[in-house]
Amino acid sequence: MKDNTPPMSPYDLNSEDAEDELIFVGDADEVLEQWENEANENDEDFDGDDGFADDEHDSEDVYIPERDDALVTFDKHTGPVFCGSLHPSEDLAVTGGEDDRALVWNIKSGDVVFVAPGHTDSVVACEFSYDGTFLATGDMSGQIQVFKTTQDYKKIWDFAMGDMCWMKWHFGAHVLMAGAETGEIYVWRIPSGDCKVLQGFGAKCEVARLTHDGKRIAAGYGNGAIKIWDIKANAPCLDVAPNEATGHTSNITCMSLDRDSQLIVTGSEEGKAAIMGPSGLVGLLQPDDGPVEAVVIDHPDFEVKVAATGTLNGKVTIWDVIRQTARVECEDSYRTGITRLLWGKDCSLIGGTLGGIIKVWDLRSGSLKYELLGHRNDIQDIRYDKSRNLLLSASEDGTAKVFQLH
Repeated sequence: MKDNTPPMSPYDLNSEDAEDELIFVGDADEVLEQWENEANENDEDFDGDDGFADDEHDSEDVYIPERDDALVTFDKHTGPVFCGSLHPSEDLAVTGGEDDRALVWNIKSGDVVFVAPGHTDSVVACEFSYDGTFLATGDMSGQIQVFKTTQDYKKIWDFAMGDMCWMKWHFGAHVLMAGAETGEIYVWRIPSGDCKVLQGFGAKCEVARLTHDGKRIAAGYGNGAIKIWDIKANAPCLDVAPNEATGHTSNITCMSLDRDSQLIVTGSEEGKAAIMGPSGLVGLLQPDDGPVEAVVIDHPDFEVKVAATGTLNGKVTIWDVIRQTARVECEDSYRTGITRLLWGKDCSLIGGTLGGIIKVWDLRSGSLKYELLGHRNDIQDIRYDKSRNLLLSASEDGTAKVFQLH
């Protein structure tokens, strides 16, 4: 362990008292009922069924979709839902929100299975491990907790890291990673809590992706810098400084890696999308339509290496990565800002939007294949399960929904 290694969890899993130290959560329905009672008490000061005084709420400003395409709508949060994750093999999802809660629920019935305790700030990251053995939840203040799903969600580890930007499981090991507002990247082995810290330099670590060999982390920072970290060596193998002519100079908001981990596409608030190779900048894509909020690269079913960018002004563009030219701009009858992009099956591109509509395009032609309606406010997160062709969405409207894609 390094000298700067943070202290390990106070829970010693090898001690005889470990069973007494771990927190067991009571019946989820009882916990929910308690929260709902508290919410109802707070609502007594407001008029109307929707919790807003009549003179403060204009119903004409509320978007009401013409239909609801969701298989299941989960409405047990009491505020905006910021994040979600699907269990890799069971009919379960976890969602986190502004109500300081992470809830595990059945995606067929909508019934709550588990309520994660211990958060005192908005839950902005929640995810099952690659094999579904563990559940990790993290809030904005940096309180991270891990529960063992195979032992009735027994809490086995926690850590307070300071303000957190992101949290992510390794895709093939019980290793948890998180980026800090102060720029550090933490890498923990679970459940031991052994930790490495990839040092920050004063700029927040806004976004990161694990390379497909599982050994490196590509990270984007608040000042426009990009680093690729060798986890074992605890040192960067690529360090691209902010540069007006050749890269980003403002907050990097999104990132995607190709299947060979040779190319990285990044998007930033100044409206650029950059392509990085093993030695640095390869080229720039210029959406020229406001901040780039979402990028994806290298669709697994498409013969040409392409990337897609989505801006907060609603422009979605498919790019030829090798030529660094636009192939097609995706059609849209009603343009709304893009918040998330994912590759779907059969050469499709899935987009979450401001306003709550989920859109699916054909990446070959840019044509709009169909829309999924049901949400009444901005989409904050979408997760896709290709094997089941299911999409989980989290929204500012306080709900999460499960959709069956066409």
